[in-house]
Amino acid sequence: MSRTVPGPIVCITQARINSYRLPAKVLRPIAGKPMLRWHLDRLKSSRRIDRLVVATTEEPAADAIVDIAEQAGVMVFRGSEHNVLDRFAGAAALAGAATVVRVTSDCPVIDAALVDQVIALYESAGQGCHYASLDVSTYPRGLDCEVFSRQALDEAHREAVLREDTEHVTPFIRNNAARYAPRFLSTAMSDPVYRWTVDTPEDFELIRRIIENFAPAGSDFSWRQIASLMREHPDWAAINAGVSQK
Repeated sequence: MSRTVPGPIVCITQARINSYRLPAKVLRPIAGKPMLRWHLDRLKSSRRIDRLVVATTEEPAADAIVDIAEQAGVMVFRGSEHNVLDRFAGAAALAGAATVVRVTSDCPVIDAALVDQVIALYESAGQGCHYASLDVSTYPRGLDCEVFSRQALDEAHREAVLREDTEHVTPFIRNNAARYAPRFLSTAMSDPVYRWTVDTPEDFELIRRIIENFAPAGSDFSWRQIASLMREHPDWAAINAGVSQK
């Protein structure tokens, strides 16, 4: 039986300066705005998200991230660089979250309508479901989105002990499927599974081309429009085809 998702629904995006393969990537400008601002502005078009929080680190260099978030009118939580689970728990507490949406700031073309679809899947799954996610094996990387209960987040925060669990927030939840009854949103798209996340210079070059194509019309373009653009420029997929997902 479906249920009404308890609110507030808080979207938490993690952002840091010290990314290994492309340092300070979220600050890089594209079409006149930092990459992080594109990410935040696109999330603002969600119909289901009540509050948006940037979860960044305590390092002084992250002040630049705080500035961008504040200019966008977005809440900020600062916490551990490496224990991202602890950082998420703190951000959820700050925002009073009942339901949590997890995204990452290296996804500047994330589609808010698709985020809303994952929330709807979570809602339709009923009381026993505490986790829903985009199936990243069928969608382009860079649209990644997870939705889970505050209860599941708090239990993971209390109980998780493995480094993988604390660095990546949700492995504890996903690895306890019997407890949290995960659901996944898949698509039967016929295109290759493109890579639209930014972790390397090659990734950034592709995203720069995509955003600059749509920027004159604003920030609200869909993932299907991007896929259509990629079909118009089949050589673009080769730009970061050799990049492996960490």
